[in-house]
Amino acid sequence: MRYPPSFLEEIRARLPVSAVIGRRVKLRKQGREFAGLSPFNAEKTPSFYVNDQKGRWFDFSAGKNGDIFTFLMETEGLSFPEAVERLAGEAGVPMPEHDPRAEQREKERASLHEVMDLAARFFEEALQSRAGAAARGYLMNRSLGPDLQRRFRIGYSPGERSALKEHLAAKGVAQDQMVAAGLLIAGEDIPVSYDRFRDRVMFPITDFRGRIVGFGGRALAPDVPAKYLNSPETELFHKGSLLYNGAEARKAAHGAGTVIAVEGYVDVIMMAAAGFAHTVAPLGTALTERQLQILWRMADEPILCFDGDKAGVRAAWRAIDLALPFLQPGKSLRFALLPEGQDPDDLVRSGGREAVEQVIGAARPLVDMMWARETEHGVFDTPERRAALEARLREIAGGIGDESVRRHYQQALAERVAAFFPATPGYQAGRGGGRQGQGRGRGRFPDRPDPKAPLPVSERLRQSPLLAPRPAISLREIVLVMTMINHPALLHSRLDDFAHLDLSSTDLDRLRGVILEIVGDGEEAEDDELRKRLDSGPFAPLIQRLEGELKACGYWPSMPSASDRDADEGWMQALTLHRRRRALHKDLREAEAALASEPSEANLARLVDIQKQMASSEGTEALIEGFGASSGRQARVF
Repeated sequence: MRYPPSFLEEIRARLPVSAVIGRRVKLRKQGREFAGLSPFNAEKTPSFYVNDQKGRWFDFSAGKNGDIFTFLMETEGLSFPEAVERLAGEAGVPMPEHDPRAEQREKERASLHEVMDLAARFFEEALQSRAGAAARGYLMNRSLGPDLQRRFRIGYSPGERSALKEHLAAKGVAQDQMVAAGLLIAGEDIPVSYDRFRDRVMFPITDFRGRIVGFGGRALAPDVPAKYLNSPETELFHKGSLLYNGAEARKAAHGAGTVIAVEGYVDVIMMAAAGFAHTVAPLGTALTERQLQILWRMADEPILCFDGDKAGVRAAWRAIDLALPFLQPGKSLRFALLPEGQDPDDLVRSGGREAVEQVIGAARPLVDMMWARETEHGVFDTPERRAALEARLREIAGGIGDESVRRHYQQALAERVAAFFPATPGYQAGRGGGRQGQGRGRGRFPDRPDPKAPLPVSERLRQSPLLAPRPAISLREIVLVMTMINHPALLHSRLDDFAHLDLSSTDLDRLRGVILEIVGDGEEAEDDELRKRLDSGPFAPLIQRLEGELKACGYWPSMPSASDRDADEGWMQALTLHRRRRALHKDLREAEAALASEPSEANLARLVDIQKQMASSEGTEALIEGFGASSGRQARVF
């Protein structure tokens, strides 16, 4: 049986070579490879090497090499189909059905690769034409000269509705192929199909074999709803499973010993131009679980380098939450923090390679970033607040899947808590009471009970949901997110405000990220398409819970039955008061800290004033004349 190349590639992607071979050969880490004794010859000095980045093994004593399939064939005498079937089962990849339709689809995939390459050539030629003058000017302003344009095959999509369509048709490409490749917008409600990308700088996106599978287009006009537009999901293009510059970075990562992930296409190109060819980027959205697994196949500790602004910090926080459940011994992340207000593109242009090396060299481990997130803006001047911090850190560490890594995180965080509150007598973080002088956070218990220690809790009670209540979510934050789900047409006009919301709820922040990812696909967020995609995904229970809370409080402008006009007015009211509330929270923390360090009448008066402002801001959504009329309502209150 002839197996589709995509099927074999999926097995290889899911099973590292070291994991398959490690079951038979004892391997030890040696630099960026694994070494072991030959399974084919008796020897005392290792001559057998495994390279996960290349997906290959090499036996220099026997003169053999291959991949995971050939290893089973060589060591166990399996035929190729038998090796494929066994490894497919281990990888959880269903065996393809042997039918003419599957073979036909594989041929169609091959032809789509040719179509995508033809499109890339057209865009490259258009960039160098008279029509591409503005695009060339944009690229030169970003320091992307002709050499980099050729190296990354950057192009330009003309503004006409059918420029690419007519070009490909003249080359003999059928319209259904153009649609299948994601190059045209077509449908039953569209009388004449037209080019998806128009008047955009085009960045080709390749798979890990270097074949063009999609495009990212950067709009030149300032009033376009989507500044960046990606290809839609196709037979070739699966956004969450690809990385920009992934093929080249995978090769370079082997020599560099790591891989760097940045946020944007231009960031990648500028980093590569500065000598960091092992740089990749997600495709316009937050890092996905699949992309994280790909990064770990390239390097044990990828470096995430986010922009030095609030959005970059939020992206780093989301990456921490994404990675924690999947941490493994030796597999983690590091975070390179850019100067505030700069992205990698700015850094390269202002400081060159030396500036980037300084930032990358100072990359911080994941545990440092997570500790900073939980402590740097907090005030822990009461036992209750210290206990809350400790409980939060226990909750975070408990979400780590690997038992060994989880245990080490629990120990490291307990030691940090103990060092953070050094003046607390007999305090042993996370382990009940303890004698002074027995080592901070080591969990040694006294021979006799400490009367100041917390009361013991049975394991059954400890695991009860009563001790781990679900955190409350701000009603105002629910309004800000659910309005966009129930009225997706507002995303066009409020996208920037929505994308930069400062949300305190991790659940809502993740849901907001998924909404932005769907919108980033370039699909029209109209009617109930957005809701259908969300209801069929893992966030459906959360959305049902949020809807229930909206109904319970009676806030109708966020409901689907409200008009878009009323929903928009209600959303802007909620946004204004939300920002006000967040600013007051910051002022409150500062006032509490000031009062703790200097208990004066002035500081106390300031604290009381802020608390009064916060109390008066709750549930005081502004009245708007005529609010609710377009939804057929007379009521004008929250």
